[in-house]
Amino acid sequence: MVDDEIGVVYTLLERLTKFRIPRALELKSRVDAGECLSDYDIQFLQRVFSDAHCARRLVERHPQLQKLAAQLARLYCDIASKALENEQKRLANHRDTR
Repeated sequence: MVDDEIGVVYTLLERLTKFRIPRALELKSRVDAGECLSDYDIQFLQRVFSDAHCARRLVERHPQLQKLAAQLARLYCDIASKALENEQKRLANHRDTR
């Protein structure tokens, strides 16, 4: 790994451990409890997905990152799926109360 990539990987891992993973786990807890995502939450997930797309090449070049990337993808997919389910329930309940 060249020095530039070491710095990039270090920065990405630091961002993950300090910000992204704690926020994702908080979102997962909320959607698992039946809550819907706010616009701010959705913007966060959009940034995460955009960043993941950009980091894809880095992960492809460094197989040791692939397991972590797969676990993160699963976490974000679970959050998005559960959030969609919660939103669909909210909309159905809203229609039923009309």
